[in-house]
Amino acid sequence: MADDDVVVDAELRVRGVENLRVADASVLPRVTSANTMAPCLVVGHRAATFLRG
Repeated sequence: MADDDVVVDAELRVRGVENLRVADASVLPRVTSANTMAPCLVVGHRAATFLRG
């Protein structure tokens, strides 16, 4: 997503800050009405994939 209001890019890098990624529920585009554990695990797995290269 290339929106000026988005804090992180598609690879979870914080815009405007070098060498910082965020991998928690705050990067989800919508608040889920269910438990957030599964979506947070997916975000963490995705972050690990990005860090491995």
